[in-house]
Amino acid sequence: MGAERTTGRVTRRRVRTRANLLDAAFAVFAAKGFGRVSIEEVCDAAGYSRGAFYSNFDSLDELFFALYRQRADLIAEQVSGALALDGPDLDLPAAVDRVTEVLLLDRDWLLVKTDFLVHAARDPAVARTLLEHRGRLRAAIAHRLARAVQGHTELPSVLGGTDGAAHAVVAAYDGVTTQLLLDRDVEHARAWLKQLLTALLTDGSGHPERAE
Repeated sequence: MGAERTTGRVTRRRVRTRANLLDAAFAVFAAKGFGRVSIEEVCDAAGYSRGAFYSNFDSLDELFFALYRQRADLIAEQVSGALALDGPDLDLPAAVDRVTEVLLLDRDWLLVKTDFLVHAARDPAVARTLLEHRGRLRAAIAHRLARAVQGHTELPSVLGGTDGAAHAVVAAYDGVTTQLLLDRDVEHARAWLKQLLTALLTDGSGHPERAE
């Protein structure tokens, strides 16, 4: 029993250490830029040694992917949750309203993500991993849209099906968040994203097409 309690304490401590390193790294990345931060700076910000860092992560790339996964999973959860409220059918205009109200639009995160996208663009191995993470978000959106299509909601044919629609949704999010980095206007970003998604997923008037 004593060994089990000790193992439990070590595991909880490791979880806390990892979470603190991630929080510290996020703050430092947002302030200085991903490519301008060292492992030592992350450790100093978190109050840990290099040993603590390397017991949790092999590199800054690995740490970033853990951060990215947190945010990507959160966004996928927000989108899936908002789209799931209609049951088997999907009221697209209402779903777009819900998605744009809850979707994460955090400028610090966008700064970090943009830095890392530039880094990944120069490293094919990193780019492949990043594409896999982005693919999970698109898959979550496509899965819910596919359920809607099985009901009586029809997506615009120009999108080429649910996978194409999911790509378009993510592309719209990317475009709106790029503008947000420059103008810092979150309210405008949400309104513009709503307009784009409504135009993409309906006939443009806010009324979804109906399957015959």
